[in-house]
Amino acid sequence: MLQRRHFLQAGAAAALAPWAQMQALAQTSGPGYKALVCLFLFGGNDGNNLLVPIDARWNDYQRARPNLAIAQDQLLPLNFSNGGAARYGLHPAMPGLQALVNAGQASFVANLGTLVRPTTKADIQANRVPLPLNLYSHSDQQGATQSGWADQPPRHGWGGRLLERSVAQGAANRGYAAISVAGGNIWEASDAGLTPYRVSPGGRFGFDFYDPAGSDPLSSAITGLLAEQRSNAFERTWLNIVTRSIENQRVLSAAVNGSTLTTPFPGSGLGQQLQMVAKLINAQAALGQSRQCFFASIGGFDTHGDDQLQRQNELLGEISEAVAAFHAALLEMNRADQVTLFSASDFGRNLPSNGAGTDHAWGSHHFVLGAGLPGGRLYGRFPDLTIDGPDDIGQGSWVPACSTEQLGSELAAWFGADAATRAAVFPNGAYFPRLPGL
Repeated sequence: MLQRRHFLQAGAAAALAPWAQMQALAQTSGPGYKALVCLFLFGGNDGNNLLVPIDARWNDYQRARPNLAIAQDQLLPLNFSNGGAARYGLHPAMPGLQALVNAGQASFVANLGTLVRPTTKADIQANRVPLPLNLYSHSDQQGATQSGWADQPPRHGWGGRLLERSVAQGAANRGYAAISVAGGNIWEASDAGLTPYRVSPGGRFGFDFYDPAGSDPLSSAITGLLAEQRSNAFERTWLNIVTRSIENQRVLSAAVNGSTLTTPFPGSGLGQQLQMVAKLINAQAALGQSRQCFFASIGGFDTHGDDQLQRQNELLGEISEAVAAFHAALLEMNRADQVTLFSASDFGRNLPSNGAGTDHAWGSHHFVLGAGLPGGRLYGRFPDLTIDGPDDIGQGSWVPACSTEQLGSELAAWFGADAATRAAVFPNGAYFPRLPGL
């Protein structure tokens, strides 16, 4: 049903899109290759235990969540080049990510979240600004984060809209610009004709048992079926889609099979996903794309009543190992400055513990990996951790200081999108200032 709904929505969007304007914005990608990788943390990661102050502010942190606070001497120190006197530590399960930040290959964005307009606690109390739709709902905020359009139902995503305007109509293998290794997603859904392609992280591409030239009974039967002429529109559409999928499988299988990487990846689910992304990036020459977006994900972050400390330790450790391996693969390919990976999630979680875990909140902290961006920095503004303080709208829920659209717009600029393209991709972007330094 999700596939069908996105198909119908894409058709409706294509019919209603201002096509002449879109064609004017569409451009042949500039020289060189660039790719964005969205790593989505489903469930709402507790950023308060991901990035923690290890100066005097740690006392406010520990006081609010005594059963969940990580000891200062266990946190992994981060050497932000723009941190000044403020000091921060990373979750102890993430030494791989710590090494990347301290080597200037990754950065953090503090207190990031969905916003419709720049917002403060005073704005909310005075009812001066619109707020994101269904702010604490998992599905709504997953959609808002991936769409970059927090005051509208999520019909398509900012990654898909960016590609629609960055990869020229008629470009060879245009359909391989958007590839997901984690199933369907909003982020890559286009507002026009570009359709994301989904592949298995294990390397299975669908009809791998079918040989178009084969004489075996199964291949012969499929070949005969695909060659049939049908009068029914739905049957013709089905045949066209299956034929296209088989062709996509053939092209991608050949490209990936010719992509050799020696970098070892962990055998975890996320490790396999990012290994497949790395293989597809390594096959870029065979696919002929100069701009691509990839979607990967990991779930399990909805830690209301779980043993949050243990659960987060497992999940963040898996992320750290997989991301470190991915960066090593980019170095092997000499593409570390051509690929940017960024994390995203539904929302953050409350600073105070609910007794076992934490509940839904708003702003959270995220990381950005890529040698093409200034690394080893903390972007945005870290929240005041005082309960009922200037950034808390209730129970330790932080009003985001940085919008997901602000970060997305900076990543789009790095991707090569000009101001007009970014304005079309991010409808509310004009309300937000540029993110300094990124």
